[in-house]
Amino acid sequence: MKSILSNIQRKLHALDSSKLFQGIVIFVIIFSALTIGLKTHNISSSFLYVLVLIDVGITVFFAFEIVIRYLATNSFKKFFTKGWNIFDTVIVIGSLIPAGGSGILLARLLRVFRVLRLVSMVPELRMLVNALLKAIPRMGYIALLMFVIFYMYGAVGSILFEDIEPELWSDVSIAMLTLFRVATFEDWTDIMYMTMKTYPLSWIYYISFIFLTAFVFLNMMVGTVLEVMNEEHDRHRAELHGETKEGGEPASRAQIDKLESELGEIKKILKELKLNSN
Repeated sequence: MKSILSNIQRKLHALDSSKLFQGIVIFVIIFSALTIGLKTHNISSSFLYVLVLIDVGITVFFAFEIVIRYLATNSFKKFFTKGWNIFDTVIVIGSLIPAGGSGILLARLLRVFRVLRLVSMVPELRMLVNALLKAIPRMGYIALLMFVIFYMYGAVGSILFEDIEPELWSDVSIAMLTLFRVATFEDWTDIMYMTMKTYPLSWIYYISFIFLTAFVFLNMMVGTVLEVMNEEHDRHRAELHGETKEGGEPASRAQIDKLESELGEIKKILKELKLNSN
């Protein structure tokens, strides 16, 4: 009996890891996204009924696919230690909510989120999302510093420019919203020229703020994301080649380069020994 179950599990694992099956799942996800988009258009009731039937079929397929993935793992703990498996399970279970009655809004929203399953199916997209999530803590400190700068400039702007344009500078919170408009370059020159009529040197206020936010902090954000993405890429490449350091963690690029250089030196020594023996 155990051998039969083990054989079934191996076949399910082979099916789940096969490129054909994964390609079919990706196709169904994309097709599901297209059907959701079609429902937002003015379509006939008969065509809407067809889309509802297709949606039911897609939901059943996703439930079938998640069951196959779970049985192929054959371990409740191992299956749910992966965040993407938890995400897919929540989306699939949520899609089973009938699209009617009081739960119609929740059901429709969860069906929209099914498109995100494309991220869990494509390794490259998973790597990008993982890198973004890992970069969030580092970006948090940059965002905190940006908030301090926004608050300081907002307070100064509210004090200086409140009488000129109360709608834009009446208090600190409104001033910070105005500064966000300036930081995104949304007609910021109109705001600047308005205040320059009273304070000709107020351009220094805007230029210094834009320099700090749009150039310095934005580049710091981009640099942080790129750094984490490079680390995630090296980790992913190391996992593909089975190159890991002690503790089971993927080896870094520097460690891999060091091993390659050491192997090169060993090859040279072996060639010299071979020549000397001849």
